[in-house]
Amino acid sequence: MTTPATRSPEADAAIAVLRDNDRGSYTVPTKGLYPFQWNWDSCFTALGISHYDMGRAWTEIETLFQQQWADGMLPHMVFHEAAPGYFPGPDVWGTGRTPPTSGITQPPIAGFAVHQLYRRSGDAERARALLPRLDRYHDWFYRTRDPHGEGLVAIIHPWESRDNSVDWDEGFARVPTDGVAPYVRNDTKHADPATRPTKEQYDRYLWLVQHFRGLGWDSARTHDASPFQIVDPGVNAILIRSCLETADLAEALGEPAIAARNRGWAARGLAGLEACWSDAAGQYLPLDRIAGRQVQSPSLGGLIPLFAPIPAARAATLGDTLGAIGDKVRYLVPSHDPRDRNFDVRRYWRGPVWHVCNYLIVDGLRRAGMTGLADRIVADSLALIERSGFAEYYDPTDGAPLGGGRFSWTAAIVLEFVEPAR
Repeated sequence: MTTPATRSPEADAAIAVLRDNDRGSYTVPTKGLYPFQWNWDSCFTALGISHYDMGRAWTEIETLFQQQWADGMLPHMVFHEAAPGYFPGPDVWGTGRTPPTSGITQPPIAGFAVHQLYRRSGDAERARALLPRLDRYHDWFYRTRDPHGEGLVAIIHPWESRDNSVDWDEGFARVPTDGVAPYVRNDTKHADPATRPTKEQYDRYLWLVQHFRGLGWDSARTHDASPFQIVDPGVNAILIRSCLETADLAEALGEPAIAARNRGWAARGLAGLEACWSDAAGQYLPLDRIAGRQVQSPSLGGLIPLFAPIPAARAATLGDTLGAIGDKVRYLVPSHDPRDRNFDVRRYWRGPVWHVCNYLIVDGLRRAGMTGLADRIVADSLALIERSGFAEYYDPTDGAPLGGGRFSWTAAIVLEFVEPAR
């Protein structure tokens, strides 16, 4: 942890963003557009906060886990305050919880984040309190989203990963739109509609919410009842890494049973991930579980497996793919391959750069010894901040800011890049 006297201007600016979005026990991603607590946002944000207030960093994740469901699921949204005018609000989700939450989850980065906080603080008491919750969360994933024991978990709603990624288009087309109640979106009030998901996509998002609500949000039923079941290699890689980090934490805290369970899940996940590999694409591809085939969509999700301990040959090929992508854009890493016809330079997860995903990829590149490429991604990320501030996402060709402004997880990643944890 650095002191104010030794901080860089970039770090000071990032801390100002995080403090501005701090609500005492949780942090909103940004005012207006996302005024509540989001799952993986908070985990990344906690890493950033740890650079200047370790106690508050722990509180960020503890507040999130206070809303863990009895079955182990960790919701993707928590409505700590009233939500007048926000859509979709608590009434749409209808989960019947206090405080209200959504009924789906997000990429499970929490295990990684908690172990990082423990490494940085040595606070065994707070880590020990979260350890069984992490174990239950990982168990929930493999129990409810990997029903055939393949080692691969599926998302059943696009909001559980990269909302409008090209990866989902084929499977998402199976989701009907009939019976969706009239609605007024919140996101397009605060950001350019041309950079957000389309109305047709939003109709399908809401059909799934209504469908799962009709099943009482019963995780034992929702996977098989969903017309959208996609194995995202990025989500699986994050889960694998979080299981391994949780196992290491459990061993440090004298909990061998938790360590063994999580290592077992990670080993099974790594073996299963091979089914997503494509030599032709030079990366991992999603699997459409219902159609029973790979989805030919070269996106960011197929590069994030660098974050997991994938085989060295796979990592090297991903490095080559990233290098080729880098020849096509000014700023790495775009959320979809610019060489693909579906690349959309400014629309949310169909082209723009996201700092949190850059962070995952940089971590993997450094672990694989590809420091030059990692350094370029860090440099590109910081150049985007200098050019356009702490935006939600960015145009990879000209660096224009997109989505929300003064964004918490973007600020958190800047702190991670400019003040590496000791």
